[in-house]
Amino acid sequence: MSLTALAMREDFPIFLRTVAEGKKLVYLDNGATSQKPLCVIESESNFYKLHNAAVHRGAHQLAQEATEAYESARAIVADFLTAPGGADEIIFTKSATESLNLLAYTMGNAPSGNRFALSVGDRIVVSEMEHHANLIPWQQLCARTGAELVWFGLTPEGRLDLSSIDDLISTRTKIVAITHQSNVLGTINPLDAIVDRAHKVGAVVVLDACQSVPHMAIDVTALDVDFLVFSGHKALGPTGIGILWGRMHLLDELPPFLFGGSMIENVTMTSATWAAVPAKFEAGVPNMAQAVGLGTALQYLSGIGMDNVHHHEIALTSYLLNELSRVPDIRIVGPTNTQSRGGTISFTIKDIHPHDVGQYLDSQGVVVRTGHHCAWPLARSLKAPASTRASLYIYNDEKDCDALVDAILGAQKYFGRL
Repeated sequence: MSLTALAMREDFPIFLRTVAEGKKLVYLDNGATSQKPLCVIESESNFYKLHNAAVHRGAHQLAQEATEAYESARAIVADFLTAPGGADEIIFTKSATESLNLLAYTMGNAPSGNRFALSVGDRIVVSEMEHHANLIPWQQLCARTGAELVWFGLTPEGRLDLSSIDDLISTRTKIVAITHQSNVLGTINPLDAIVDRAHKVGAVVVLDACQSVPHMAIDVTALDVDFLVFSGHKALGPTGIGILWGRMHLLDELPPFLFGGSMIENVTMTSATWAAVPAKFEAGVPNMAQAVGLGTALQYLSGIGMDNVHHHEIALTSYLLNELSRVPDIRIVGPTNTQSRGGTISFTIKDIHPHDVGQYLDSQGVVVRTGHHCAWPLARSLKAPASTRASLYIYNDEKDCDALVDAILGAQKYFGRL
């Protein structure tokens, strides 16, 4: 796929429609969910039209075709992440949120003597910029086990404050759960120092990669993390499908998450043993068509090249930051340059509530997100209880950025602030 496709919309049917009484759709809410190319829509549809059957449950032709399509998608995900153990390290879930809850729940159920068993005195480390999905499961795990939850604070620029890393990640630390890229600030976190320190004290690292996997090349071996999660719908894929990757020996040590069909090795009326990973964590009939659609989405991104995706977004982010800097009374929430940051830009406008900004932008066909962005502690820390967020992706271009800036200026005039 040529580089020119990065700024084109022909592959995405939704851009054929108009919004707000005939206005062009300017979609800048990619941090919430991405749009879907036609090949993904057709891939999911074709599964139902041509191959629909329960995977891993029949010897007939349809079941074999469905299973092959499903497992082929697992292999695509493994290749996309450069999983060292291959497809067997990929667990399909319904979302990144479920993936994180799976980890927290199974670690909480680990038997005594298991490396994941937590008790009073143990510690889990997160950061103040976490999405609720990578905060609340660990909060609740600490509440159940008596472990202590501690966190990295932020610098005024919106980056992690690592000055106390050795104190926070202590010998009592069992788990470090951290976001790769903030869904509010766009900040890309410095993983090397965090991972090195965590492994030095014997802790495992859980990486929330929802905002990074769709936007840059990810190699789990190079990152050296122990678990990684992301959601398909943010990476051009369908909703209802998420990914948990983990090191095979660690997945083997975790107890199951859900019980039922497909995840068992043997069952009597009084006992059961578990199937090998990944089946151990995939009880019930899975989201088969959605997994196939995700595989197609990742192939689409690979065809563009993830380095090309990243370079396109960084150039566009630089352009938008520069244009926003010319808007009077605007405050960028987070880094104001492209160093170690992605294409998510949150901002506030003096004397106009972010919800009002968002509604006016919507009237101009510009789609953004407003609120605390499922990161309430971060919003409070930054003294910005709500903000307006624009998040970029492959089908955005400078004209979209210009439309956003023009709409912001229009909002200021509308509300009497210019």
